[in-house]
Amino acid sequence: MSIVLSGIRPTGNLHLGNYFGALKNFVKMQYENECYFFIADYHSLTTHPTPADLHGNVRQVLVEYLAAGIDPEIATLYIQSDLPETAELYLLLNMNAYKGELERVTTYKDKVSKQPDNINAGLLTYPCLMAADILIHRSQKVPVGKDQEQHLEMTRTFARRFNRLYNVNLFPEPEAYNFGQQLIKIPGLDGAGKMGKSEGEGNAIFLAEDPKSIRKKVMRAITDSGPTEMNQTKPEPIANIFSIMKAVSSPETVEYFDDQYNKCTIRYGDMKKQLAEDIINFTEPFREKVKEISADEDYIHKVVKMGKEKAHISSAATMKEVREIIGFREF
Repeated sequence: MSIVLSGIRPTGNLHLGNYFGALKNFVKMQYENECYFFIADYHSLTTHPTPADLHGNVRQVLVEYLAAGIDPEIATLYIQSDLPETAELYLLLNMNAYKGELERVTTYKDKVSKQPDNINAGLLTYPCLMAADILIHRSQKVPVGKDQEQHLEMTRTFARRFNRLYNVNLFPEPEAYNFGQQLIKIPGLDGAGKMGKSEGEGNAIFLAEDPKSIRKKVMRAITDSGPTEMNQTKPEPIANIFSIMKAVSSPETVEYFDDQYNKCTIRYGDMKKQLAEDIINFTEPFREKVKEISADEDYIHKVVKMGKEKAHISSAATMKEVREIIGFREF
């Protein structure tokens, strides 16, 4: 049985890319592993230090996690800031992290170039906080995207370094959790790149988005003037639309429009109208579940309390050992 950990920052609603990229697999893996899923509200402050409604954002992500199928009775679903042990381990890991190695992190250099007016210490030490999230539960596996692979490697480095400095074998070196062929990359509606909330409002279709907004976004999706040769290769914007359709539409629908494209008779307007309706039908159960859970304040409170208690058992045990190893003891 593996201890698997993954988190998501509360900076926006979950979208189709989140669902096919990880959430669908999270629902499955919770029955096969000991899983910890958390809402990374500390992490969100590195890029959004003055959020307009942090509590509301956390609540929305929590509700959407539950609506997607995460079972708080089986997995441990908690809020990052509910564990003071995470912040303590983050502090202690910072003592053994070096400025040079942190400055070489690719995501840090990217953030520096994109937000030069907000180069805070949290951005620099982001890998230490991520390592604390993972090591606080002594997690063995972590689902990570390409952009997080370097952070996971640094977590492995910090684990090895702690074990070596204190001559212990406390922290395992976590490995990437591989979904194999189960992952589906959902492209954005802007014609290039992946679907994501950071890529612009019109790029992503959110799981709880209302039908009117979905239709409007899909109809604005970038296309071209149409194929000019039979069976020609689809350019990226068109291939993207077909990729989304393959995820939410019936095989017969995909085959029909693929055939129309290959015959040079495709009407993109018709294709986008069909895609919009298929997305609406696909997300309808999710929208209804979000409404149901959002209206049940007692259940939300119960889930948060349960997650905090379950996560605390693990984190408190880890920090008890860490403090004793380093030398923090009561007089």
